[in-house]
Amino acid sequence: MADMLFVNNDGGRAAAGYKGASGDCVARAVAIASGQPYSEIYAVLAYGTGTQRAGKRGKRPASARNGINTDRKWFKDYMRSLGFRWVPTMGIGTGCKVHLQAGELPMGRLVVAVSRHYTAVIDGKIHDTHNPQRATIVETFKGTTISHRCVYGYWIMEGP
Repeated sequence: MADMLFVNNDGGRAAAGYKGASGDCVARAVAIASGQPYSEIYAVLAYGTGTQRAGKRGKRPASARNGINTDRKWFKDYMRSLGFRWVPTMGIGTGCKVHLQAGELPMGRLVVAVSRHYTAVIDGKIHDTHNPQRATIVETFKGTTISHRCVYGYWIMEGP
């Protein structure tokens, strides 16, 4: 399989007045895939992060720039309210079944979870501030292959 096409897209972050590097990949991916303004998505995610109960490591500041706990109920409810449905692609002990490469994800508007990152994929094209594919060459007893980044699951837009 081939690499996916990459489109450099900040989801409207710069236009909303945000500057510099940030760990806001969830906000960017959701804004891009949903078509909603970045500032609105960021505000909801910051509010949700700020109001979630403290975990073992304490409460996180009310910000969406340092990561979002996407396992929380409030986040899943918010994604459903935007018209997305979660599709898991990997379970404990199952190994990687779906990769971030052409032909392995469905067409449509997706928010894709890979290791330590969320990215938007629209009709087979990655929309992000950098290309997260991480294709690596792997030598096996059967020969040389290219291994692409594993997809843990994705949110697919079904409609509001």
